[in-house]
Amino acid sequence: MTSELQTKYNNDVVPALKEEFGYKNIMQVPKIEKVIINVGYGKHHKDKAFIETVENTLKLISGQQPLHNKAKKSISNFKIREGMEVGCSVTLRGERMYDFLYKLINITLPRVRDFRGLSSKAFDKQGNYTFGMKEHIAFPEVSADAAEKIHGLQVVVSTTANSREEGNALLKSLGFPFKS
Repeated sequence: MTSELQTKYNNDVVPALKEEFGYKNIMQVPKIEKVIINVGYGKHHKDKAFIETVENTLKLISGQQPLHNKAKKSISNFKIREGMEVGCSVTLRGERMYDFLYKLINITLPRVRDFRGLSSKAFDKQGNYTFGMKEHIAFPEVSADAAEKIHGLQVVVSTTANSREEGNALLKSLGFPFKS
């Protein structure tokens, strides 16, 4: 069973991008490879309750177990040692990815306080898009009453696009609410 966003991609986005960029083959049309949801612990890296809250939040939002990220090297100014846990992340692919993006575009982003649209300047040279949210309680699965500590999260949308323009066109045609 394909999700609504995946059906939209196959039926509407692929022909439109193929025509706009002059691709000769459907396989050249950029697509979304994966979505990574990331939360850094920051100053709470020793607080077990906060880490548990982050882990449970990511489980609720994504539907899968988060991976604990460890520091690759020591940074004395931040009191971080090599091998220390510094964050949690979840990588979504396939149907779960499309379900998450549909929920993000149509339910979560409109619920964000003072939301005026996503910045279209956050694309890297390969067409991947990264944005952050200051409050995780915008997601419908997370109860604002049950959340004792509010934390932010970062969402990375990884695409097969070759440039910023292609990535922007892909996400815009999928319905991402960019500022005009």
